[in-house]
Amino acid sequence: MCGICGKLSWTEPPDRGVVERMSTKIAHRGPDGEGIVDLGPLVLGHRRLAIIDLSAAAKQPMSDGSGQYWIVFNGEIYNFLSLRQELIDLGAQFRTRSDTEVILEAYKHWGPACVRRFNGMFAFALWDAQARRLFLGRDRLGKKPLFYYLFPDGGISFASGLKALCEDRRIPRILNPTGLNHYLSLNYTLTAETMIKGVKKLPAANFLVVEAAKPPHQERYWDLAESFRNKRQFTSEAEAAEELRSLIDDSVRLRLISDVPLGVFLSGGIDSSTIVASMCQQHPPQDVHSFSLGFKEKSYSELDEARRVADALGVTHRDQIVLPNAVELLPRIASLADEPFADTSIIPMYLLAEFARQQVTVCLSGDGGDEVLAGYETYTADRIHHLMSWMPAWFTQSVSRAFDRFWPVTYDKVSFDYKVRQFLEGAAYSPMRAHYHWRTIFSEEEKRALLPGPFQRIMEADPYSHFMAFDREVMDCQYLDRAMYVDIKTWLVDDILVKVDRSTMAHALESRAPFLDYRLVEFAASLPVGLKMKAFNKKYILKKSQRERLPKWVIRRSKQGFNAPIAIWLAGEMRDQYSRLISSQDGPILFNHDYVEKLWSEHENKVQDHSLKLLAMINFQLWCKDFEIDNIAEP
Repeated sequence: MCGICGKLSWTEPPDRGVVERMSTKIAHRGPDGEGIVDLGPLVLGHRRLAIIDLSAAAKQPMSDGSGQYWIVFNGEIYNFLSLRQELIDLGAQFRTRSDTEVILEAYKHWGPACVRRFNGMFAFALWDAQARRLFLGRDRLGKKPLFYYLFPDGGISFASGLKALCEDRRIPRILNPTGLNHYLSLNYTLTAETMIKGVKKLPAANFLVVEAAKPPHQERYWDLAESFRNKRQFTSEAEAAEELRSLIDDSVRLRLISDVPLGVFLSGGIDSSTIVASMCQQHPPQDVHSFSLGFKEKSYSELDEARRVADALGVTHRDQIVLPNAVELLPRIASLADEPFADTSIIPMYLLAEFARQQVTVCLSGDGGDEVLAGYETYTADRIHHLMSWMPAWFTQSVSRAFDRFWPVTYDKVSFDYKVRQFLEGAAYSPMRAHYHWRTIFSEEEKRALLPGPFQRIMEADPYSHFMAFDREVMDCQYLDRAMYVDIKTWLVDDILVKVDRSTMAHALESRAPFLDYRLVEFAASLPVGLKMKAFNKKYILKKSQRERLPKWVIRRSKQGFNAPIAIWLAGEMRDQYSRLISSQDGPILFNHDYVEKLWSEHENKVQDHSLKLLAMINFQLWCKDFEIDNIAEP
């Protein structure tokens, strides 16, 4: 796990100082070493977090024996040992025990198709000096970030972080209206878009080839939609459960390979408990080290449940109740997030990573289980929406108004009243529009109220179009499969994995997610919907696969989520500090003061829980100040 950066120019030698500044900005991703190399038209930079082969021989940038090929790599290739042996059989010679060298040799033998052979999380840049070709690749699910900027002369700058990339002064720090529209709608930016005009993210499961005198070539190398369309048939539910359990065990086995101390995040929910139980099948339970974190607010703490699971499985467990100074913590997290990002779960994730890093360098997690095996409440909402499709819109709208009037607002974590309000607001929409709405922060109408007239031009590009584009790829699938596919392509890669990467790498901690082994993701996609969600029983086949390993109360426990009590903080200690920030006259966007005050007032008086909207504006303004953004581009 590391950080990478580089600059390629065909017209003049690239400035090494630019790459040095980039490298400094991602130093937290790799505190174990720095390397920069000049390769004629290209300068490569690397920050190392040593996990596999801790020797100096495995440092980066790394070249092959001939010096023709060079690489900088961020991530892990979990099947590198089997690939290494296959390449040795083909005549390759290795000088290190690292997975980095396996990528180099794989590219030499298989070219761009090598990425299809990698089981891992990765973002890398590989230079072929003889062909004068730069090859950039990103893993199938988008676990590792890669930002880039293409220059008119055919050159490119790239980095693991947006802030690092913008150390190239040729990239103007101008706010991207499309990215801002995404952010206000969802609290994150979608797909290839970023918050800086002209800067792109290499999408998950894509590679990009940059050569002299040729247009850049981008290609998606993995098609998950095919697995959703081609459903598996099983002789029994038990057969499907056994195959899933075996896949989980093998995914965990590959992710236990490490030359540094390793642990696991444990919440007490079905996903993390499944990972811990699998680790206990492969190592003595006392050698498995689990970590949990909670807040003093009871509904936001799962420490009791995590302790019960740890005791039941016999693992070595550590936990902590945190009392963070939210006023001071938010600017730190906003800076490390790289882009405006307002998922409240980044706060406990950041604190948990800090806590675990005191003992280990690698942690396994249960991330991905909800998306691939139907664990979210939104899938329940999708099913209810399907069953209610015969009801006229006026009826659900009337129920929504009545609920708002008579049911009190609470600040509990993902409270019942919050879920019902979100559902009723979206009940009148088409299935995918409703699914999008349940993840929406500011609606189109609310964005108009928030933004003064001159800034409403950002709304010309509807973020929903990205949801629809992915939905069309699986249009012939069942509605719940379509929702899960869209979530994997949007919510998972652009929210969940961003949160995990930024919060763990802030403390130089590597996080590994067995549920996102691409073999397991393909298997889950190929399952009949009824095995993933049976009636309203979410993660049905996962629960069935763990009946012999986990206590019944874990399997029956409802999903809690990993959030911070931001609603409570915003109504108290954060109000004075951040109400002034949101109303500031500095920055590229001026929010409508009267509307912002209305949100604060309604939140404080529990008319509505506006915590996600308020956090969105706070983090945006913090980011603008940190990034020194002062203007917005034309759409």
